[in-house]
Amino acid sequence: MGYRVPSRSAHNSIDEDARLARRLAWVTGLRLLFLAVLLGGTAFFYLRSALGEHPESEKIVFGAIGSGFALAAIYAAVLRTGRHLRRLAEAQIILDQLTWTAIVYVSGGAASGATSFYGLTCLVGAVLIGLRGAILAGTSGISLFLVMCAAFALGWVRPPHDQSTANYLVTYGEMAYPVLVNVLGIGVVTFLAGYLAVRLRVTGGALALANERAHAAERLAILGRIAAGLAHEIRNPIGSISGSVELLREAPGLSSEDRKLCEIIQREAVRLNNLVTDMLDLSKPRAPDPRPVDVAALARDVVALASRTERSGAGDVTVRYEGPADPLWGLCDSSQMRQVLWNLVRNGVQASGAGKTVVVSATGNGDRVRLAVIDQGPGILPEDTAKLFDAFYTKRQHGTGIGLAVVRRIIDDHARYGVSIAVRGNHEESTTGTTFEVILARAQPLP
Repeated sequence: MGYRVPSRSAHNSIDEDARLARRLAWVTGLRLLFLAVLLGGTAFFYLRSALGEHPESEKIVFGAIGSGFALAAIYAAVLRTGRHLRRLAEAQIILDQLTWTAIVYVSGGAASGATSFYGLTCLVGAVLIGLRGAILAGTSGISLFLVMCAAFALGWVRPPHDQSTANYLVTYGEMAYPVLVNVLGIGVVTFLAGYLAVRLRVTGGALALANERAHAAERLAILGRIAAGLAHEIRNPIGSISGSVELLREAPGLSSEDRKLCEIIQREAVRLNNLVTDMLDLSKPRAPDPRPVDVAALARDVVALASRTERSGAGDVTVRYEGPADPLWGLCDSSQMRQVLWNLVRNGVQASGAGKTVVVSATGNGDRVRLAVIDQGPGILPEDTAKLFDAFYTKRQHGTGIGLAVVRRIIDDHARYGVSIAVRGNHEESTTGTTFEVILARAQPLP
């Protein structure tokens, strides 16, 4: 896994509610259509005979269908409020199974062909709320069907007076086989519906991730073409500006204010050069070449370079190394891991204010090596963590959102070699800020 983020956020919960609302709207519409077809079929079979020939059965069937229409209207009203959607879905599943039980009772009891409607609700439950919905539909359908059959066997209910008793099985011996077949059928449909719901959820998540990566790759391809075309044209003027300003700073007769202006020009030229470098790094990825690397020495080199060159927008920031002086070997691509650490340090410096400290630490623990960059900036909100490594996502006024995207790309490329990155806020500690921790597999030094 390339990097870790919180497992669930408020944003994801809102998206899930919106998807459930859309599914409920579709199911409610299809329910109305199904009830209309069922009403038409029932009217055809009952009313083609003499009117009132089956008064009790007609009353039960039309009452059940009418209740279905009334419940659909209630579902639509609750759905418009946008509240308690999961409970609404569960209520629909159970009440649908109750409606089918009334129709099964009228159409032959244990031997009725309408028991297939129980399986239909299992599919609906799986569509609405996944595996849990399929199980809820299956258990409620089987329970209601078994209670009805037991009531027939115990004599608590009788077939409708206008129906032939020959069509009904009313003893345990007579009902044993059809009950077993129907229960097994509902159970199989429940299992298949739940399995398909789980697979669809997993596949849908993988497809969404693949689409997201495809869009990101497309954006990076466009960025690559732009960066490649502009890098040369931009870097030449930057070099001329930096050289001219450096000469100007050494000229005699400059006031202290003039020298400060020269420092600002030079700092902004460096920032523009870093931006061009980040764009090229992000748009032209290179496959890593992992080797045993002394990550402690690498961290010290990055700290030494950042201490001389990096400043926040408000002034100087101290960059300090904490870790062993002895070699600490980890498996990675040396130049790419240096880029990761450099981008994290630069991000920490930019996030911290003047007079703050950015700490780079290196530690070894068992078969793992950890590189951490700890800043004293304002920290990050939990809901922003999931988007922290997205290209062009930034909340800083002068940020570009490219540096951390380069970090993510390199870490993802190293994932197969046991490299990952974790992000956490320091709000539980005595200071604010953010900690980025890169975890590598420990390696043996080359002879």
